[in-house]
Amino acid sequence: MKLLVAIDFSEVTDKITAKVKELALKVNAKIWLIHVVQPEPDFVGYDVGPETERDFMAKKFHEKHVKIQNIAKDLEKEGIKTTPLLVQGPTVETILNQAEKLNVDIIVSGSHGHGAMFRLLVGSISEGLLHNSSKPLLIIPARK
Repeated sequence: MKLLVAIDFSEVTDKITAKVKELALKVNAKIWLIHVVQPEPDFVGYDVGPETERDFMAKKFHEKHVKIQNIAKDLEKEGIKTTPLLVQGPTVETILNQAEKLNVDIIVSGSHGHGAMFRLLVGSISEGLLHNSSKPLLIIPARK
């Protein structure tokens, strides 16, 4: 079984990785961890912001790279084949594209349990995946 596990480094990430670890060990799954970084408007296209902005964004990207590598290493220590992916793009579309490219069996994501107003203004990654995915989804709730 192949799982694409979307993480955002929020408080839900530990819960997602714990559930995925449990599932992966039971079914001998291969995991791809994915964190999608939104492109900064200043960095889209050829006009790049000042050097300090580029350095700041590069540092943030590097920090996320280290985080996802560490989570992958922890899963590998448990005997789970894990590949970390740090990809830039629109979140839902990027996750779905990677799921197709990797031919995964299930996409795993977390649900933050934000209210209706938040979903109306910001949207929900889980809902976007639910409405657009041809792959089965496993949504891990933030709350018990």
